[in-house]
Amino acid sequence: MIIVRTKYLPPSRNYSAINLFGVFFVHPDVAVTKRLINHESIHTAQMREMLYLPFYIIYIIEWFIKLFFKGNAYSNLSFEREAYKNEGNYNYLKQRKHYAWVKYIRKKKIAKKPKPRKRFRRYINIKK
Repeated sequence: MIIVRTKYLPPSRNYSAINLFGVFFVHPDVAVTKRLINHESIHTAQMREMLYLPFYIIYIIEWFIKLFFKGNAYSNLSFEREAYKNEGNYNYLKQRKHYAWVKYIRKKKIAKKPKPRKRFRRYINIKK
């Protein structure tokens, strides 16, 4: 992976790095850790298996759709969810199956609120 330090990419200071076509652009003041490299390597694997351009098309379409859902659109993207979940697993790319990001497309399951318990009353018949 080619790592380029530049103050111009990514354009927003909210993000420390961006991966464009397998080239990793990082702000000069950001520490490039093994975990960050692994995260971006997962994105590179996603791009390669989709032949790059479809990756960006789906990324943008999914981002636009997720804007209308609750939560942060960026962190709810299937590509990002796969990368964030597995960035600490340094063997992930060796065992990763093709199109593994597809299983992260679904909206997060929201835990249902448990139904309130019915109160059972115990009636005791007392003989007088």
